[in-house]
Amino acid sequence: MTRQVGGAELTGSTVLILGGAGLVGEAVARALLHHNPRRVVVAGLMKEEAEESVAELRAEFKDSESAIDPYWGNLFVPAEMKDRPRSELLEDPAALDLLIHDLYGELTDEVFHRSALGALLVDVKPDIVIDSINTAGALAYQNFFSSAMDLLKSARDGGADRREVEQHLASSYLPQLIRHTQVSLRGMTEVGTRVYLKIGTVGTGGMGMNIPFTHSEERPSRMLMAKSSLAGAHTLLLYLMARTPGGPAVKEIKPTAAISWKGLGHGPIKFRYHTLNRCDAVAPLPLDEAFLPEASRGYRCLDEPIEGVYLHSGENGLFSLGEFETLTALGLMEFVTPEEIASNVLQEVLAHPTGRDVVASLDAATMGPTYRAGVLRSAAIDRMEEMEAELGVESVAYEMLGPPRLTKLLFEGAILKRLFRTYEAATQLDPEETAARAQVLVDTDDDFRQRIVSTGVPILVQDGATVLRGPVVKVLPPEGPLQDNVVDAGWVDLRPQNWETWKERISTVLKEQRESPGVDAGSRSDHDYGHSDETLRPGRMAAWVFRIEDEGDRIKW
Repeated sequence: MTRQVGGAELTGSTVLILGGAGLVGEAVARALLHHNPRRVVVAGLMKEEAEESVAELRAEFKDSESAIDPYWGNLFVPAEMKDRPRSELLEDPAALDLLIHDLYGELTDEVFHRSALGALLVDVKPDIVIDSINTAGALAYQNFFSSAMDLLKSARDGGADRREVEQHLASSYLPQLIRHTQVSLRGMTEVGTRVYLKIGTVGTGGMGMNIPFTHSEERPSRMLMAKSSLAGAHTLLLYLMARTPGGPAVKEIKPTAAISWKGLGHGPIKFRYHTLNRCDAVAPLPLDEAFLPEASRGYRCLDEPIEGVYLHSGENGLFSLGEFETLTALGLMEFVTPEEIASNVLQEVLAHPTGRDVVASLDAATMGPTYRAGVLRSAAIDRMEEMEAELGVESVAYEMLGPPRLTKLLFEGAILKRLFRTYEAATQLDPEETAARAQVLVDTDDDFRQRIVSTGVPILVQDGATVLRGPVVKVLPPEGPLQDNVVDAGWVDLRPQNWETWKERISTVLKEQRESPGVDAGSRSDHDYGHSDETLRPGRMAAWVFRIEDEGDRIKW
């Protein structure tokens, strides 16, 4: 049976499972494959893991028509580095330089397409993305605290070199999380992904700061608290992503217990890069010697691994009977199975609310705009207009709200209001004549000109060759010919082509207003303050530009 998924269909869809080779990812893949997607891409960190997971799924669903394909690599780095260990990247000057550039620079087209995650999204073009990567853990375990202490020690010992500074910058949590989120949203928006579901974490398996399972003698450790902090930050970024027009429907499920298990077995205690090798203590050592470099005489390492019965917990490695029994004991972390998580994921993907979606919970729990605030807004606007009329002053903008583009738009709107007063008159403007009149206004009205340049917004005069500016310029141009995007970002623009743009904007606003059914026809259309006012309102026009032209419209209340 075909199921609707946010405008897409699960049957016949392409599903990308990030962290798909892990415990939860495999369970999600199994749940989704029962609904006959066209293709499932299982993305894992290691090649062996991804291929092994895909082999298991293909064997289990041998009669399925769904294509099941592996992908592997680190999705937090450029694609060319995705198969190299992070420790190796940090020691490679060229790789480290590119890593820092792509992490801290702007998200340009080049940076996006160079990223492993961006390239994967563009290649797969998923309808649905299930993200079961332990993002918070992957970033927190880079241990920013240890890196900071190493850097401080180097500085105190005579100065840290560039490599040490860059290595520390590369381990900073928030820039990595922010860039990861930016790339995710851009990629999914570009390829038309309909649903993004994150399987998140709280960092402590649902326990509080008294959690006894920690990474050091601290309780809880700073690293564990960093993991929880990142998990919370990621949730709020997803909350914002869910409120972004053009993006996918965004959901998050946060298990608050240990997740187990993948299987039971017996053999060498080996997981990914780590093998528990057998060692022996061959001689007792005095305490004052036992932890010095020469203490190696007290032990010997045998060329064989420890073997035993184990429980494969998934991403957290292999647990002994006692470790598993303690971790999951009643009153401690306890546990939830990956199949239960996958069941909730499936229901949310099928648009059957489970009550477990954290993003939806935040939507319900956060406090949005109110009726009272709307009434008081009108009163505040009315009174401010009265005060401006009484005092003979037009405030326009102070550049404390920002961005500079808003200040630019408000002052340009104020110029149009001065020159034409009404929307209707402004639709008849002649761009060349308006440029000349605006130039005269700026040249002759000292107060108006001073108000503009004092905010840090320069004025590009009508010939486009000279600029009026104050001591501060908020949007500085790069070297070379002046680009329109710089002017658009925060310069009052007196050139004729800008007034042609304003003419088109105002004509569009009037057309929308005339075609609106209005309040007589009920509540079908929006009606904001000043909607029926003939006098040009700079604030209303700036709001229209932000909402429509800049695609900044709020889609949730």
